[in-house]
Amino acid sequence: MIRVRSFGAVFLLFILGALPLLVTQVGAQQSPLPSGSDRAKQIGGKFMCMCSCNQVLTQCNHVGCTVSTTMLKEVDQAVKRGEGEDTITQALVQEFGTKVYAEPPKSGFSLVAWSLPSIYLAIGTVLVIFTIKRWRKRPVVQAAGPASSTKISPDMLDRARAQAARETQD
Repeated sequence: MIRVRSFGAVFLLFILGALPLLVTQVGAQQSPLPSGSDRAKQIGGKFMCMCSCNQVLTQCNHVGCTVSTTMLKEVDQAVKRGEGEDTITQALVQEFGTKVYAEPPKSGFSLVAWSLPSIYLAIGTVLVIFTIKRWRKRPVVQAAGPASSTKISPDMLDRARAQAARETQD
């Protein structure tokens, strides 16, 4: 009886876990492109929507966004005409400027944007290693005071213990 219940619980968990994979997304935004334009979707994914939503062109989720629809149709028509990806990119950059790129191109001044994080990481690592080595090379400073420079005589120790005992009596 326990095996049947545990098997049923495992089976139920499996079905509930697989349910999102089986169910299609209800109410998901359909792309304005026909299903045969996968290349246009791939190219459109490299650009930003210019409706000021700061989203990738193929993922703009504004209800009734005419900008993304128009841009995607332009890309789709260019693909159907047989234009290359570079030509389509140049046309969009000429129309909207370099802010249309979803990521900066890896050439020219934009190469600085790609390389600076690695440079900063290397400089920071070198600084941390240098600082740790300096800390480890510093000499250990001994505690200053009468205990470290002179020994306490047994007579002084007895007087201090007696005074502590008198002061701590209830």
